[in-house]
Amino acid sequence: MRQFNERVVLQAIRLHGSLPKAEIARLTRLTAQTVQIIIARLEADGLVRKLDPVRGKVGQPSVPMALNPDGAFSIGVKIGRRSMDMLLVDFAGQVRERLSLSYAFPDPSSLFDEIDLRLKQLRKTLPAAVRGRLHGVGIAAPLSLGGWQELLGIAPEQAARWAAIDIRARIAAMTELPVQFVKDTAAACVAELVAGRGRSIRSFLYVFVDTFIGGGLVLDSHLRGGVHGNAGAVGSMPLGLASSDAGSRPAQLLSVASLFNLESFYLERGLEPGAAVDARALQEPWLGATETWLRDAAPAIALTVNSAACLLDLEGVIIDGSFDAALRVRLLASVERAMDGHSWEGVARPALLAGTIGSDARAIGGALLPLYANFAPDRDLFLKLES
Repeated sequence: MRQFNERVVLQAIRLHGSLPKAEIARLTRLTAQTVQIIIARLEADGLVRKLDPVRGKVGQPSVPMALNPDGAFSIGVKIGRRSMDMLLVDFAGQVRERLSLSYAFPDPSSLFDEIDLRLKQLRKTLPAAVRGRLHGVGIAAPLSLGGWQELLGIAPEQAARWAAIDIRARIAAMTELPVQFVKDTAAACVAELVAGRGRSIRSFLYVFVDTFIGGGLVLDSHLRGGVHGNAGAVGSMPLGLASSDAGSRPAQLLSVASLFNLESFYLERGLEPGAAVDARALQEPWLGATETWLRDAAPAIALTVNSAACLLDLEGVIIDGSFDAALRVRLLASVERAMDGHSWEGVARPALLAGTIGSDARAIGGALLPLYANFAPDRDLFLKLES
């Protein structure tokens, strides 16, 4: 109970920002004396710190308590189809160090050596006095890293190499730290749930646009993984009715609304495909291709939103991605217009909202796994994934 109450206090500060002890007691429904004792222990352990007193009100000035960024650390590893990112994240959820690697497609024979090297590098960036506060490694990667190789133009034998690899086990062999694994888009959803709009929305569909579009599902403030860990896998949503002809299956959302589609449009025009993830996407000469992609992607995403709302009764749909913020704004506006073309009779139209984390969402979500396992009162959020 003592540990649980400490975690409840930490969670209150994490969700609401710096708070005086009286407000912590009100939010947690613990007595003022209990909060006083807990704060003293957490301060002694280096997990919280006092801020400057707030003056100007009647009575004694209040002293807000905040998370101590140096109180704990974790490492998030995002393995994607185009790049690998590793982040050192502090107790306040801020990125302290970043190491990245780009590639056409990940080669397991060399990628794990690179991860091993970077794990050692990130650990060395911490002063020796606080290295013991590094609590674990969280990995975010697609469940089927070698899937859809035809769309990506990857040789089948190259893609098949990932089928027999246990990513978590390979990385766990590199370190004595606890290592956890979660689907990459679910990790991004965790970041939004914990550090973004999810703090004020209880049930939402999360859509993340990357090389392949994907997503996650939050119901009643809990990330739902489903039986196979694929809840919220919007990339596989069909865009039409199946016919009796087995050879003409309807296209999936990822086949028209992913960044690899945008890259293909650029390549067809002889343009640099890397512009898909930066500000050039809305500049000439890339703008025309980007607008073509928006005309295809937005109606497809709107159809997915409509279908999901009918099944799940959502408060909102959050859209984010590994692209520039300006393109995210354009995509949301295009999806909103496309949603106007659907009938919402008999179903509540969810609010369409921009994500707040951006391209780091997957790696940050991975890094949050060990922090929450050690310091959050409700580990159920992640046990649902692990099961």
